Amino acid sequence: MTPELQLAVETAEHAGRLSLDYFNRKTLRVFSKRDASPVTEADRKAEELIRNSIASCFPGDGLFGEEFDEKPAENRRRWIIDPIDGTRSFIHGVPLYGVMIALEEDGAMRLGVINFPALGQLFHAETGCGAFMNGSPVRVSPIAAVKDATVVYTEKEYLLDPSSEHPLDLLRFQAGLVRGWGDCYGHMLVASGRAEVAVDKIMSPWDCAAVIPVVTEAGGYCFDYRGETVIDGQGLASSNQALGAVLLDAVKGRGAPSC
Repeated sequence: MTPELQLAVETAEHAGRLSLDYFNRKTLRVFSKRDASPVTEADRKAEELIRNSIASCFPGDGLFGEEFDEKPAENRRRWIIDPIDGTRSFIHGVPLYGVMIALEEDGAMRLGVINFPALGQLFHAETGCGAFMNGSPVRVSPIAAVKDATVVYTEKEYLLDPSSEHPLDLLRFQAGLVRGWGDCYGHMLVASGRAEVAVDKIMSPWDCAAVIPVVTEAGGYCFDYRGETVIDGQGLASSNQALGAVLLDAVKGRGAPSC
């Protein structure tokens, strides 16, 4: 484990313990951000902890998180932070929220760590080294037929938007099981072979950054609604290898997903 990955894992664990203290409280102060999305004191405290931990070890690296202004890099490295992905779940006492830390180097995602403190599950991956949950290797499922697939989603828009012929949207009618196990938890279900596709129609860079290295190192695909593997695209889909290859061709107009 490289020093960068070791730092990310340890910091995600520390931030997770901090978040759990708030998660277990009977009352939790909730605020509204400019975009009307919720934020709690736990989000801010966790991101402060993560930023301080990274800055103390790698002071020249950039810091880009959900709750505070970006710190520009003095080199070609940037840490991307989501202190609590799934804040609405967190607020409602649902344990499917995650602490996310990723490192971008030369414009590519090098590593990702996602800690689910309320579940006791921590995923990590670094380019070329595989993906792991609690230290054990994880791999996407081998399921190759859409009719046998489990598809998970986050936003209600995935079900309620006007009729769409986009291959990712058609999965809601074709898959064997469709469930709203969303946010980073849904993507880690794909990485660990417990679901075949996770779809988010609305994503920010900090929502995607740690997901991409974990899913891809687990043998899967990550791409947006245009078929691009980027952190600032139009949504994000994670998929196992078999379905991902077919879906990616369909998204790019080279075919159609088969039931």
